[in-house]
Amino acid sequence: MTRWRSNDSAGRSTRQEFNTMQVIGLCRFSYPAIGGFQVDFETLEEKLAYLYAPARMEERFATFETITLPPLRAQTDPDFTFVVVIGDSLPDMYRDRLEALLSDMPQADLQVHAPAQHRPVMKKIINSVRRNTDAPCLQFRMDDDDAVAMDYVERLRGVATDVRTLAARNELLGIDFNRGYIIRPRAKGIEAAATSAPFQTAALAMMVHPKSRQTIMNFAHFRLPNMMACVTLTEPVMLLRGHNDFNDSRQGPSVKPQKLAMMDAAGEAELADRFNIDADAVRAAFSRL
Repeated sequence: MTRWRSNDSAGRSTRQEFNTMQVIGLCRFSYPAIGGFQVDFETLEEKLAYLYAPARMEERFATFETITLPPLRAQTDPDFTFVVVIGDSLPDMYRDRLEALLSDMPQADLQVHAPAQHRPVMKKIINSVRRNTDAPCLQFRMDDDDAVAMDYVERLRGVATDVRTLAARNELLGIDFNRGYIIRPRAKGIEAAATSAPFQTAALAMMVHPKSRQTIMNFAHFRLPNMMACVTLTEPVMLLRGHNDFNDSRQGPSVKPQKLAMMDAAGEAELADRFNIDADAVRAAFSRL
């Protein structure tokens, strides 16, 4: 089993290594992967027609702009890389719009790829932005309608430092922040339901040995506890999972319906405090759809 140095005589080396951990987030933005969909299509043309349908794209942009990006822009620890993956067939008007949205976000790395097998290409993309350091790499993944809290990167680094003795015995270590909300943004406001389901994206992360090339995309998120040691944190509220008619993960035959209720003023205030999300901006964006 691959291990990294857990300490030196004074413990200073390990602390320094963990303080320089690289944090990488991965987000597919309507990328037409081969595989990776719970409900797939017979032809690439059918998949592209679905992914790039104007109604769907407008909804994805509204969510990405008002839900996903605000807390990433406001991270208390801004030292992270946010890789956004699009297909080389994404129409120019959407690519230009996405580039404009990300232009003032120094952490963003927009990558364009042809359709390819889902897990291999995502693993390659993550490793393409990894720095060669003596510190472990922290990785998380999210959909383009998910969000993490404003202190996610800071807390992720803190937890990784706290568990460095455990990490020293493992090539991979899961870190699961499991508390948050399932949300559906609408013109009238934000419908939500509290969730603490384990090992769900987007606040689920993996710590990777500095010499390992495995990534969080090597594993189905719900299988992480079967594959490696994991640490779960139930506080504070750390994630938002998008729920809408276009969610691939909501379309399978075994998916249970979610009972969501409109957030009141206190709920909207919590979203503003934890996620930098402006409910009025959400209402305005979805009123235009």
